[in-house]
Amino acid sequence: MDDRGFDLMRSLISEIEGAPYPAAIPDELFTIWYEHAQSVAQEALEYLNTVYPNYGKDIVIPEGLS
Repeated sequence: MDDRGFDLMRSLISEIEGAPYPAAIPDELFTIWYEHAQSVAQEALEYLNTVYPNYGKDIVIPEGLS
C-alpha cells in the first residue's frame, strides 16, 4: 500500500474511533460527524477500487447466503 492508502486508512480509523454516541450530542453535531465519516469511507473505497480493482471479485458466496 502506498502513502495515500495509509493516510486514508489512518483517517478512516480516526473517524471511527471518534464516533460519538448519538444520544450524547445534539443531532446536528452527529450529522456533521456522520457525513464526514461517510466522505472518508467513500474516498477509501474509491482508492481501493483504483489500486486493487479485482479485490473480492473472486469470492464465491455459498448458495443460500446471497
